[in-house]
Amino acid sequence: MPAPTILRAGALVASRRAFSTTRAVRSGGAPHYDPPSGWLFGVRPGEKYEREGWEIPFFYGFCGSFAVATIAYAFKPDTSIQTWALEEARRRLEAEGILEDPHPEEK
Repeated sequence: MPAPTILRAGALVASRRAFSTTRAVRSGGAPHYDPPSGWLFGVRPGEKYEREGWEIPFFYGFCGSFAVATIAYAFKPDTSIQTWALEEARRRLEAEGILEDPHPEEK
């Protein structure tokens, strides 16, 4: 049975391999590093901040989607079980005559 000993030997060699011998895997693109300048956001006092191209669409997209989500949440239908049970109980009590109809002129 030479195969299991070969596999064990390969696993033993792989487990003893140092981290420095493994190949470094990097993502594509050039390295990007902005050295610290000591100024907030890299803008010196007295200089005008120039916006980047993505900032305005991001601002309007983020704020607009937040506003739409807030409005949609405010006007969502009430589908709770408590609301359904209250309406069902009121309907059954009105049908049995125990509770009078609050809007008799609508029927």
